[in-house]
Amino acid sequence: MQPETPRHLLRDPDQKPCEALFRSILTPTLFRVMEKILRSLADAGIDLEWRYYKDGNAWLGKATYRKKTVVWISLWDTLLKAGFYFSQTTRPAVLELPLSPEIITLFAEAKPVGKLIPLTLDIQDETSLPDFITLINHKKSLS
Repeated sequence: MQPETPRHLLRDPDQKPCEALFRSILTPTLFRVMEKILRSLADAGIDLEWRYYKDGNAWLGKATYRKKTVVWISLWDTLLKAGFYFSQTTRPAVLELPLSPEIITLFAEAKPVGKLIPLTLDIQDETSLPDFITLINHKKSLS
């Protein structure tokens, strides 16, 4: 039997994401993780703006620092996704970061999408937060 595929949340264009909505749709564990992600972004001086994208029929959080996109956040029923994008020239430095071996392997094997190399973290609990914080701080330093 296949594990269930995560279901993308925040599909209603009229329901703007906010703390009360997050609390009502996320499990208690994911809500705590979301709170820590929001605090980490704020502590780093990174702005998060939620926008509804018609092409994906969902709200995405776009985190920016000095007009440069740092990370994209999406909410799912069993996890949060954090999508980072790096160029060929910044790839070697990412591979040197103190990240979990799984993430290093995933990123080393990632194929470019256009000119950018994606790195997506599937965050199910607080164990992924150190990697997330390392990546936002690194991405911010590239600005």
